[in-house]
Amino acid sequence: MTTMTFHREIAEALGNPDLAGALGRFYEAYPVSRAKAYQGVDFEAVRTRIAAIKGDAAGRLSELAARFTKEAEARGAKVVLLRSPEEVRRYIVDLAREKGVKKVAKSKSMASEEVHLNKALVEAGIDVKETDLGEWIIQLAGQRPSHMVMPAIHLTKEDVAEIFSKEVGERLATDIPRLVKVARKELRPAFLEADMGISGANVAVAETGTLVLVTNEGNARLVTTLPRIHVAIVGLEKLVPLFTDVVPILTALPRSATGQLMTSYVSMITGAAPNTDGTPKELHVVLMDHRRTEMAADPVFKEALQCIRCASCLNVCPVYRHVGGHVFGDVYTGGIGTILTAWTGAMERSKEIQGLCIQCGNCVGICPGKIDIPELIVEVRRRQVKDKGQPFVQKAIFSVVNNRRLFHSVLRSASLAQKPFEKDGFVRHLPFFLSGLADFRSLPAIAEKPFRDTFKAIPQKKGTRKAAFYAGCLIDFAYPGMGEDVVKVLNAGGVEVTFPEAQTCCGAPARYSGAYEVAAQNAIDNLEALLAEDVDWVVSACPTCTTALRHEFARSLRSTGRTDWVVKAEALAEKVVDFSSLVTKLVDEGSLKIDARKLGSVTYHDSCHLKRTLHVFEEPRALLEKAGHEVVEMKESDTCCGMGGSYSLKFPEISKPILEKKLANIRETKAGTAVMDCPGCVMQIRGGFDKKESPVEVQHIARLLARAVDREAAADDAKDA
Repeated sequence: MTTMTFHREIAEALGNPDLAGALGRFYEAYPVSRAKAYQGVDFEAVRTRIAAIKGDAAGRLSELAARFTKEAEARGAKVVLLRSPEEVRRYIVDLAREKGVKKVAKSKSMASEEVHLNKALVEAGIDVKETDLGEWIIQLAGQRPSHMVMPAIHLTKEDVAEIFSKEVGERLATDIPRLVKVARKELRPAFLEADMGISGANVAVAETGTLVLVTNEGNARLVTTLPRIHVAIVGLEKLVPLFTDVVPILTALPRSATGQLMTSYVSMITGAAPNTDGTPKELHVVLMDHRRTEMAADPVFKEALQCIRCASCLNVCPVYRHVGGHVFGDVYTGGIGTILTAWTGAMERSKEIQGLCIQCGNCVGICPGKIDIPELIVEVRRRQVKDKGQPFVQKAIFSVVNNRRLFHSVLRSASLAQKPFEKDGFVRHLPFFLSGLADFRSLPAIAEKPFRDTFKAIPQKKGTRKAAFYAGCLIDFAYPGMGEDVVKVLNAGGVEVTFPEAQTCCGAPARYSGAYEVAAQNAIDNLEALLAEDVDWVVSACPTCTTALRHEFARSLRSTGRTDWVVKAEALAEKVVDFSSLVTKLVDEGSLKIDARKLGSVTYHDSCHLKRTLHVFEEPRALLEKAGHEVVEMKESDTCCGMGGSYSLKFPEISKPILEKKLANIRETKAGTAVMDCPGCVMQIRGGFDKKESPVEVQHIARLLARAVDREAAADDAKDA
């Protein structure tokens, strides 16, 4: 698939109001229902247990497969371990032919979707019917699923009525109870007439040879009991050692998938059951590998096998919310789908869809398997860069970024080149092919004088403690005033600030693009600059930069074999602190006093890296309250603003609706000021409001704290006078 085709698919998805409505409503409702479902449940304990069970199982798949085979066959099943999709298709088609199968009923069949079984059966002259309502609708529509749990979520009731009308040959109204009755009537013969039932399984227990199926409709129970032959296709990752291991998975799966305490049906199949006429039923269990043992042997991607297919990562993904699963995935969709797609043979598809991840991390904290999905997607990108090399334009950009002097010279030159397009600190229009970058938001003008130059003129008293300020590219070259505010606040708390001039880009853009060699060189350059400083802290007012300094330097260096620098990166990480956390410390210990007179209301936007990686979200709100502001919470305060570093440049068409939702949530609070800790978020949100000519003020928290410091100083001066 070409990049042009991919972007056309994105445009079509974004232009579909029905898709936007369906996904938007579910996105807003899901956190509420999920939170309610988990009341009284220690989610962290449950997912820690699941991760331990599945992680252990991934380390001994062959052993568990052998034990499952022994136990299931002892109870009358036939178990085969098949390595490839071709083998799976051949086995089931040959079995159907041997047994004279004319009709097949299917349920819980995502594994069969993975190997494209339906097509093979139809080509063999066998009638195949999906019986899960969503899958049946998709089958009739000639589409593929758009969600792992709700495959037809992208279709409206009008769409379903149209599809059913064609199937039954009469015009049906959009009456849901009526449509359900039609579905039941049409599907009932499928269960009764099928010679073979095909299912998947949510869990396969090695200890007892048991298959566990979790459903809401009950059709899986009919598919597995009524036909004389039952074939279960089970991915190796569904294996767990013990029967007791089922409990935490059943605790998390319905709650994380749909916000239910428990699904309507939990079916457990242990061995072959008798047919209604007393003859023994044939139970065939296909344990499917399809690169799962290869994944289990991979020290990084082994973690992906902890997935329990709840699709919660889709349910909270701001990108999936807008584009849906037909764009963001293949058989498996969303973030985890990106990883599975890369490993199950569709690397070319993965090459495009991996770029859709905005790296907001929203999926990490809610994954019941404790999978760091964004980090695994970055690893997909790294390996693609390693195998195929960087795209030409990307390589050219990073070659500049990796040369600090050249990079900074380019930025200084750009401040002059922008003059025809700059007004009031914004670039609101750009020429030619660049016009789309300023289409939905104004861009900040590059500062005439960067922070590294203005810093030299800031008067400071000698402090008992010192902090090296890592500004990052945006504060240094676009928002030098933010840097001045940071210095002012820290100075007021008795902290002397230094600015290591050799600091350069933190490497986050390169790392998130998979260009680890570039990121590693950025890390080394910054380590040399920052470790030369004799300071108590290295402070950053950009959460992305803070995350890079504290966590990602070591990862990039380790991945590129620069082990001699890893120790230095870990030493630096001990000193790194975000701005709000350091200011909180200074306030709590009494070193910093800020004026707390009553001021107007503000609302706070949680930057992705600050909340989810650095786990800082209470501190900024407390600081704002102490500075006299009433903090009015906005809806979805921790949902990404759509900036995502360079993401908004690569996918402006997706960045735009994400931003629009954020702006709407801010306006809904009626607060006069929106506050955040990230200069990138300031750029995105301030630019969005400027484009709309909105009066909402958008500020980095350093600006409001600097104002409070000024008020405190003025009050002290008044007392002295």
